[in-house]
Amino acid sequence: MAYDADVIVIGAGLAGLAATAELVDAGRKVILLDQEPEQSFGGQAHWSFGGLFFVDSPEQRRMRIKDSHALALQDWMGTAAFDRPEDHWPRKWAEAYVDFAAGEKRPWLHQQGVRWFPVVGWAERGGYDANGHGNSVPRFHITWGTGPGLVAPFERRVREGVARGLVQLKFRHRVTGLSRSAGTVDTVTGEVLEPSGIQRGEASSRTVTGAFELRAQAVIVTSGGIGGDHDLVRANWPERLGTPPERMVSGVPAHVDGKMLAIAEGAGGHLINRDRMWHYTEGIQNWNPIWENHGIRVLPGPSSLWLDARGKRLPVPLFPGFDTLGTLEHIMTTGYDYTWFVLDQKIIGKEFALSGSEQNPDLTGKSVKGVFQRARADVPGPVKAFMDNGVDFVVEKDLSALVRGMNALTKEPLIDEAALRREITARDREIANPFTKDLQVMAVRGARNYLGDKLIRTATPHRILDPKAGPLIAVRLNILTRKTLGGLETDLSSRVLTEGGDPLSGVYAAGEAAGFGGGGVHGYRSLEGTFLGGCLFSGRTAGRAAAKAVG
Repeated sequence: MAYDADVIVIGAGLAGLAATAELVDAGRKVILLDQEPEQSFGGQAHWSFGGLFFVDSPEQRRMRIKDSHALALQDWMGTAAFDRPEDHWPRKWAEAYVDFAAGEKRPWLHQQGVRWFPVVGWAERGGYDANGHGNSVPRFHITWGTGPGLVAPFERRVREGVARGLVQLKFRHRVTGLSRSAGTVDTVTGEVLEPSGIQRGEASSRTVTGAFELRAQAVIVTSGGIGGDHDLVRANWPERLGTPPERMVSGVPAHVDGKMLAIAEGAGGHLINRDRMWHYTEGIQNWNPIWENHGIRVLPGPSSLWLDARGKRLPVPLFPGFDTLGTLEHIMTTGYDYTWFVLDQKIIGKEFALSGSEQNPDLTGKSVKGVFQRARADVPGPVKAFMDNGVDFVVEKDLSALVRGMNALTKEPLIDEAALRREITARDREIANPFTKDLQVMAVRGARNYLGDKLIRTATPHRILDPKAGPLIAVRLNILTRKTLGGLETDLSSRVLTEGGDPLSGVYAAGEAAGFGGGGVHGYRSLEGTFLGGCLFSGRTAGRAAAKAVG
């Protein structure tokens, strides 16, 4: 029986595009499958903020940031906290990825026309010791054009492959099985779904109109993770993070369902670290949703007071932007699955950004004028839209009214006005003095020592209860599902391994399906800006390795 292609790639997200582009460069024939319609080309990367982790980049040096490979590797390993026998390949992938981020990653992307916003962001600041979690320096580089700007060169390369007769795009093809001939996985079977005219991100029909069987010398799985299936998220929820949330909002569309992971596992692939996951604690319900239960992440600066459901400040160092999973672990000990930011208009105007390409039309549209307009605005337009329309936002002139509004949003009126006033007043007293024992106040002042934070990300320290800084704002924050950190175990050639450690002949994996490399390159935590880069690095590796194998 003849082959239909040299390689079949399952999943048309960023990792799949990167793999396919490399196969095209090598002159290989590829079939690229995806269960969604062509409108969803590029997958989740399209919706992303476009953040990338670089080490010692020109952007960093221009911002007077001193970074190095050694410092980045120290931060990665302290953050990942690898501690399992199955972390052998994830650890090797981590070392390789830091090499990539400090070396050819930026020149490789720059050569393809990708550019970056000049101010480098400082995500996941940690707040522990030098060997602990977090970025020691700012490393979050925002792609000029956000997610679509990063997808574009890889989509272009794939479509050039289509024009050359090297690539067949088969959308609405849902894979249901992988099988072998003569010991090698070379057959992909599945269902053809009816055509769909939905907009990108919307739920598409699952009506089956036919079946397919395709054969190739190699298969690359780039099908993503489990974040769209909340039941599956809860089933894999780690005991160390407490009881799974009763309610979550979705940071990814429903088709991010993890089904292909189970299919690859059934074919003999070793799925590891399935209890490692990355969910945000600053999720807000989208007032203008694209998919069901659509949540948006607030990318906060460091000044907002972060309170639990009863109005008590979160413990040190769980400040906004410091430790995502440490905060999630604490929240799940409180007995509630939501928290609050309390702040004022001066803080929200300077410090709130919203994740997602559609929430940043200036950056996504590559509009210099738009960026300047955002900088001059009291509150950026997308943020103001949430203040006006978001169900999680309370905006009031005085604290009494703010507390009434907060209690109206929850099942129980848990916020006591007198207690909250004491919390805010105590913090405000610390602001009035050049000295302080409040570590969050220290963190705010430290942040402003970095020019990028001082310019666009951290408000001048002031009293929250100062009427001149008002109105007051409270934001109810929900758990937002996002990334699967575990996945199919792969060696440094992206070959999927069996439970015994041998390559599963003919099968490769990349992107979130492979834990962004090795079955969990991030370990327990991410340094941010590493998901898109992990898709690119592992996708490129898989494409190059498969091209050699079928040559």
